[in-house]
Amino acid sequence: MSQGQLNNKHILITGGTGLIGKQVTDELLKQGYEVSHLSRKPGNNPKVKTWLWDVAKGEIDEHCLKGVDTVLHLAGEGITDKRWTEERKIEIIESRTKSIGLIYQLIENKPNQVNTVISASAIGYYSDRGDELLTEDSLPNNDFMARCCIDWENAVDEGRSLGLRILKFRTGVVLNKSGGALPQMAMPVKLGFGAPFGNGRQWIPWIHWQDAVDMYLYSIENINLSGVYNMVAPDPVTNKQLTKALAKQLHRLMWPIKAPAFIFKFLLGEMSTVVLGSTRVSAEKIQKDGYIFKYPDLAGALKEIYG
Repeated sequence: MSQGQLNNKHILITGGTGLIGKQVTDELLKQGYEVSHLSRKPGNNPKVKTWLWDVAKGEIDEHCLKGVDTVLHLAGEGITDKRWTEERKIEIIESRTKSIGLIYQLIENKPNQVNTVISASAIGYYSDRGDELLTEDSLPNNDFMARCCIDWENAVDEGRSLGLRILKFRTGVVLNKSGGALPQMAMPVKLGFGAPFGNGRQWIPWIHWQDAVDMYLYSIENINLSGVYNMVAPDPVTNKQLTKALAKQLHRLMWPIKAPAFIFKFLLGEMSTVVLGSTRVSAEKIQKDGYIFKYPDLAGALKEIYG
């Protein structure tokens, strides 16, 4: 490791059993880190100590910070798991804000050596912005996804008053054939019904799952990094370009028509913005701060995933 990096860290992960959480855990263990999880259920990984918490009830094991110097906050209810009722919106936000709040209460009131909190956020902060190129300095939108991310990031920033190094990653669409959005996007293509959604011109800020994992490790190791970063590849594509690249990789034909936007609006309601929104996001800041992408272009990313 270069100057500005630390060895022998102990990482506490919230959301460690999620798709990215599992992969980050595996990579950290492979590199010799000690890893603990905060979870609602006992873990089954003998290499990882699992501490229990119940965010809704405000309960957390007070011993979970033992030996920990870095907290990786990935916990949160799935954005698209259920329809966005008002009750569901509250669940989505509070699963992100109350959870980090419980940890900060513990940091403030119990002896510990935590010095860093690294948190997920989402490109929903910007939401539907057409062709505008969005950087970390761009203003947020004002729809539900944006409000969720604003509250999420503000809750994480409370750690600054405790003297902690704070990082937040506004994450794009993580491409992984084991879960997330990619299998859902690829299924109609595999079946021979691949077609762009809506007008097909909406920008999709994607990232290969390995780069997402590596970016978290990069931020853990490089103590000079702080603030907010976009977690997206430097090659944003439109929905039509993504569908076309999937069809090429999977050796399928694309339909010459587009899936009408009104279908998604009818089926998903307000949540249709996840599918139809256009968010063109820059990766320049993290590149300037030294991160080198393993999979900077979409064709290469899909080839590795499906190869």
